[in-house]
Amino acid sequence: MNALPEVFRRVPLAHRGLHDVEDARPENSRAGITAAIAAGYGIEIDLQLSRDGQAMVFHDYDLGRLTEATGPVRQRDAADLGAIPLKGGAEGIPGLPEILGLVAGRVPLLIELKDQHGQMGETCGTLETATAQALAGYAGPVAVMSFNPHMVLRMAALAPDIPRGIVTCGYTPEDWPLLRAETREQLRAVAEYGPSGSVFVSHDVNDLDSPRLAELRGDGAAILCWTVRSPEVEARARAVARNITFEGYLPDIPA
Repeated sequence: MNALPEVFRRVPLAHRGLHDVEDARPENSRAGITAAIAAGYGIEIDLQLSRDGQAMVFHDYDLGRLTEATGPVRQRDAADLGAIPLKGGAEGIPGLPEILGLVAGRVPLLIELKDQHGQMGETCGTLETATAQALAGYAGPVAVMSFNPHMVLRMAALAPDIPRGIVTCGYTPEDWPLLRAETREQLRAVAEYGPSGSVFVSHDVNDLDSPRLAELRGDGAAILCWTVRSPEVEARARAVARNITFEGYLPDIPA
């Protein structure tokens, strides 16, 4: 088990980079990542899978919200995705290797692998494999996580030296209507935390009073949280969480 580097407990993490489309910095863009580095923040990014098996830095399953294109990300090759401009900027969708080269260990990088099938079950492992291959030899502070615990289990096998964690929340039927009740219950229990060798969770800021979260914290888990959007919410979150993923304002960076 590889411990979470101390910097992940201290330096706030810019959600999908320090994005602001009013300043030509879309989500998960090179511009947003560069801005976060310049400001001294850590960075949280998301990964989706291209048709040809590459890890692409993009949040949504579909292209429509963030680009002028439409359709699933995974129905396009990496080169095609790289040529699709992000709304609010002049750059295409980046791949993970490029972003790793851009960050180059200067700030902590938290990487979320997005569930690929919608039911939080077993995957084919292609995104996990592409992620592990891209991270091989990366020397900076980095950690991986996913809502899908099966993906975290697979990352434990593929990249055992990289710290890993599980993205968690209350899994209410209202927020997760497509998941079976038993699946929601299993995820809410964070049952795979131990078997996956996880060392942290990143939990919904609106559910920090969860009894299960208190148990994990008592057992030594590092508690991060998402997504903080104001200093007032940050102040409340820090009563429980060691660090925050933020957007929409600029938090202080502890010394």
